[in-house]
Amino acid sequence: MTMALDAAGQTLAIGEVARAAGVPASAIRYYERRGLLPAPARSGGKRRYDARVLQRLRVIEVAKQAGFSLREIRRLLGGFDRRTAPSARWRVLAEDKLREVDAQIARAERMRAFLLRGLVCDCLTLEDCGLLD
Repeated sequence: MTMALDAAGQTLAIGEVARAAGVPASAIRYYERRGLLPAPARSGGKRRYDARVLQRLRVIEVAKQAGFSLREIRRLLGGFDRRTAPSARWRVLAEDKLREVDAQIARAERMRAFLLRGLVCDCLTLEDCGLLD
């Protein structure tokens, strides 16, 4: 297997990747199991990573900050034709996510309005409570 090497010409151990990416090694192993990271080469039974894994981990972290689920991130990374530009991939997923976020915001606004109505309620019995109408 041919692997790209880091600037020093060597592959990276999982601890090195974890430190460089600022994520726990357990997250890296989890992302591998979930299909977000390709299985690394092994040397002496230990994982050895291509330096490109750092960029992939950064994509995962940015996508998580945008609210994408692991399933959506897996699609972003590998669910499109290889010729599809990253910007086009992002656009497709972001449009869906924005609709979802807009629906969540609308729901939160309705909840807020209902809670505010409840703050001014001074009903003495449930039968008289306007919130239940």
